[in-house]
Amino acid sequence: MKVLIADDDPTALFLHQEIITEWGFESVTASNGREALSLLRQKPQPQIAVLDWMMPELDGVEVCRHLRQEVKEPYIYVLLVTAKNRKENIVQGLEAGADDYLTKPFHSQELKARLATGKRIVELQGELLRVRENQKQLIAELQQALENVKTLSGLIPLCAWCRKIRDDEGYWKQIEDYLSSHSDAKITHSICPECEKKFRGERELAGNHD
Repeated sequence: MKVLIADDDPTALFLHQEIITEWGFESVTASNGREALSLLRQKPQPQIAVLDWMMPELDGVEVCRHLRQEVKEPYIYVLLVTAKNRKENIVQGLEAGADDYLTKPFHSQELKARLATGKRIVELQGELLRVRENQKQLIAELQQALENVKTLSGLIPLCAWCRKIRDDEGYWKQIEDYLSSHSDAKITHSICPECEKKFRGERELAGNHD
């Protein structure tokens, strides 16, 4: 999973990149907010962003705000890192769209735990997107299937004597031919119980006459 680390302190940037790579993450770095936002706009985007609050050009909160306005999917998990620890600062960061907040100085294992949480959330979001795309595909296939289904509707001219049906071009067709050409039904022939009884009676009567 790709993680963006944005910090204007070269030493902190290097150390964070080293330990994050050791934890099995792919990492990219940015030294200011504008560069960070540019990397987050690229395809494929980093799936987690670790943003220092105080950066030149754009600070971490501004980057987060732009990101939430511009990039809806796939979801990018944002972790703000800062020395600010007042409640109003935390609220400001979260309202800008940050998912979590890490106060300096922090232990590396705390960062590792926060990244693990972010990874789980990003993976769940990805699974939801896949399910949604599968549903869209299924709906499209069902709609296509419905469009291919032939249906009979309206008034159908049927001869009361020979039971033929007049088609749209004025030709009289056997009912089997008409149904086959206007629907997906497959016609098979059989004898209903009433006709079978009637036919058997007529055959027996003809045999007695012989």
